[in-house]
Amino acid sequence: MKKMIVASTSTIFGNGYLEYLLPTLKIHFKDIKELLFIPFARPGGISYDEYTALVKKSFATIHIAVKGIHEFENAKVAILSAEGIFTGGGNTFELLNQLYKKDVLYVLKQVLENGTPYLGTSAGSNICGIDMMNTNDMPIVYPPSFKTLGCIPFNINAHYLDPIKNSTHMGESRETRIKEFHVFHNTPVLGLREGSWLAVKGEKIMLQGKHKARFFKQNKKPLELESGVEVVV
Repeated sequence: MKKMIVASTSTIFGNGYLEYLLPTLKIHFKDIKELLFIPFARPGGISYDEYTALVKKSFATIHIAVKGIHEFENAKVAILSAEGIFTGGGNTFELLNQLYKKDVLYVLKQVLENGTPYLGTSAGSNICGIDMMNTNDMPIVYPPSFKTLGCIPFNINAHYLDPIKNSTHMGESRETRIKEFHVFHNTPVLGLREGSWLAVKGEKIMLQGKHKARFFKQNKKPLELESGVEVVV
């Protein structure tokens, strides 16, 4: 049975790294002594070691050790033997590119479907959906496919932003971009605002956090989902 936290972001304004999620993660990763961290998304281009050190510091506050997947000789074995897994944010194109390059995407899906507790933030959440075509990231590399884990039956648009009233910005809003996506694809898209996350248990997906989420379906008016409700496709 799937046990996943799919979060829009690792950090909300005024908080430290993962600080707002730590009470939830303490329960989610209960009885886990060591967490496997996947740092492939490399926010800002930082090294795997730098990224892993940041995560280690945060999880030390809830007494969980962390080891980066790059520290193992065999990435597949690392995933198969992991007590719990965290995939951090950064660039979704590079994250997915490395998962394909190391031939571990299917293995990751397998262990998550079998119940290994998982946390994804930002890019690490984008890969939980059907594909990564609703990421906000620049295409700095070209992965072999945009297909992702498919552990949830829709796509995530992390860091979802609403149009700002009276703004002079002339670029397209997130809602406009998602409407463009739905001209060609029928995959539902959940706009997940900062500080919100999905709690996935088996096939049940609950919206959590302080904010609503905006749910887009092809040829339908977007829905505002209240925190605490089940997300149903």
